Parts: sequence; structure tokens; C-alpha cells
Amino acid sequence: MKSKKNLTRFTYETTAFQGWRLCLSRAGTTFTKYFSDKKYGGPRKAMKAAEECLKELKDLVDNSRRVNGKLSQTTLKKAKKITDAA
Repeated sequence: MKSKKNLTRFTYETTAFQGWRLCLSRAGTTFTKYFSDKKYGGPRKAMKAAEECLKELKDLVDNSRRVNGKLSQTTLKKAKKITDAA
């Protein structure tokens, strides 16, 4: 499987982690979440969960209000809920 924009595949044999990393940067804030193959039941299921989380996160962040060019605290709290629930 190939990496996609904002989703990177980790399959290194020398590390304990194998799965997908979601990384999204907007308005000076970076959101990162790891999706383990082991936790989600395989690479395809982990990728699907990562894609769903990315879509929700993008929808929230791209349509949110900015305060002095930064994301509002409310938006950051909602984004944390999305990443924690995934």
C-alpha cells in the first residue's frame, strides 16, 4: 500500500509500530494520530479508519473560525475529540 497526502505508511521491520500516521497542519497547528495495524485488524482497516478520521478533521478545520490567524480553542477541542475517538 502506498502513502497518500496527509497519510504515511510505516512498515519498518526495525520498529515496533506498523500502520498509518495521519498528519495534518493548518493555521499553525499540527494534528498527528497513529493507526496501528494491530489495533484495527490489518493494514486495510487501519487505512480506512485513518481516511475517515482525516476527512472529519479536514471538514472541521477547513470550515472553522480563526482568531488572529490561528484556530480557535473550541475548534482545537473538537479536533481532539475526533482524533481521540478514532
